[in-house]
Amino acid sequence: MLLEVQNLKTYFPIHRGLLQSVVGYVQAVDGVSFKLQKGETLGLVGESGCGKTTTGRSILRLVEPTGGSVFFEGQNVLHATTDQLKQLRRDMQIVFQDPFGSMNPRMTIRSIIEEGLIVQGIGTPAEREARVHEVIGQVGLEPSCLNRYPHEFSGGQRQRICIARSLILKPKFLVLDEPISALDVSIQSQIINLLVKLREENELTYLFISHDLSVVRYISDRVAVMYLGQIIETAASDELYEHPAHPYTQALLSSIPTVDQSRRKERILLTGDVPSPVNPPKCCRFCPRCSKAQAVCREKIPPVVQIADGHTVQCFFPETGTN
Repeated sequence: MLLEVQNLKTYFPIHRGLLQSVVGYVQAVDGVSFKLQKGETLGLVGESGCGKTTTGRSILRLVEPTGGSVFFEGQNVLHATTDQLKQLRRDMQIVFQDPFGSMNPRMTIRSIIEEGLIVQGIGTPAEREARVHEVIGQVGLEPSCLNRYPHEFSGGQRQRICIARSLILKPKFLVLDEPISALDVSIQSQIINLLVKLREENELTYLFISHDLSVVRYISDRVAVMYLGQIIETAASDELYEHPAHPYTQALLSSIPTVDQSRRKERILLTGDVPSPVNPPKCCRFCPRCSKAQAVCREKIPPVVQIADGHTVQCFFPETGTN
């Protein structure tokens, strides 16, 4: 097992008043658990604001979690000392959503990519230069770009540079935080195919965060659906897309556009607003918007049940195909 996340929680305090007293918490991530095998890609999907990005950043401790455990190759990341965390950075990296915003505009591309090696104290200048040329070639760019600056590149080229930066330390695990959402549609497929190629060549493990459900199905081995800070359904990619069990998952998948009439589903429109993460329901979090909700849904927290091999759902009345 490469990565195991157990009951991860990340709350952000709300300050008010002259003394900035804490009056509450935004429960961005509230009890997320999942496992990742080496070489596997887990897609994490859900509406904007559901906690996907915070989950990815909390795993890497770019945001400090409030509670839970994150085990990477058996080591608890959340209990790691500063020196241990620095060592873990070699194996755990991230590709951000906005490639331009994640790069220092005053640094050359060579400096941006090489920085990780310098911080970690890896290699001589000649060895670092060779490694920089190696990764820039892996992402499909020419060495001539290394003396230029981020503003001189297109969005797709910048994302390739960010991917090269994440690969420079030869990591085992990558968090891909909406890596194509800021790119033109014509470029998105190139970046996705590049990520697939790099995964195979470097034996990488991905946590792929996205709201593009079609892309998630293409790249992911398993998919986890997140709603209001919690994972409510997890299954193998094809299983989840063909047999969604949670009403929220069904609504999400019904929104995927397709030109194939035989695969087109009736659109499920959700009513009502997403409950506040400051004070989420003390029962099923989806029940205020669920057309199938019954009395028990408004009174108790639904259990996580397994309805098929590797297919779990947090719902009192999941769609199992036998209902």
